[in-house]
Amino acid sequence: MSEEKKVLCGANAYEQKYYFNEAEFGNLPESIKEELHIMCVLFTEEVGGIFTIVLEKDGGVSLETQAAEDDFYYDEVSSGLLVNQIRAKRQELLESISLYYRVFFLHENIADLEDL
Repeated sequence: MSEEKKVLCGANAYEQKYYFNEAEFGNLPESIKEELHIMCVLFTEEVGGIFTIVLEKDGGVSLETQAAEDDFYYDEVSSGLLVNQIRAKRQELLESISLYYRVFFLHENIADLEDL
């Protein structure tokens, strides 16, 4: 089992950049890559800061956000609300990514995961 988190993708409002971990997740379907890109960029456009989607060592998907200490425009309340909204609206996508990670990276048996 992996001992550390893996960054799947993220967006940075300060540098106006998007990052996708192509080296490890390049074989994801293009439609999923595009959906992740849109999700990350729209998040940072709306609340600012840095937004990343991270895969935890147990296979869970975390949505992380942070802001520079001197960023007075970053909206922490909206950030939390938007994370919850993404979790609710994109639940199926996030669960699929978790399943993909658990099978192909953590080498868990898919038959054991079907009931989840």
